[in-house]
Amino acid sequence: MQDVYLQRGPDMNQGTTRQFHCPRCRKPVAWEGNPWRPFCSEKCRLVDLGRWAQEEYVIAGEKVSEEESDNNN
Repeated sequence: MQDVYLQRGPDMNQGTTRQFHCPRCRKPVAWEGNPWRPFCSEKCRLVDLGRWAQEEYVIAGEKVSEEESDNNN
């Protein structure tokens, strides 16, 4: 799992601002008002989704045969 970096810094007019790094490109991005969070942009969000769809990312665990998977549905 990639870590998400949270940074808090004082802002004289609005209290505390929260920033993090985009999990794909690592660019610092504000959390509040960001419609693509945790990503910095729609492009990074779609690239990440595509990587999941192409099975470039996997979650560790025991492999399940297709037969077992079909029986559980």
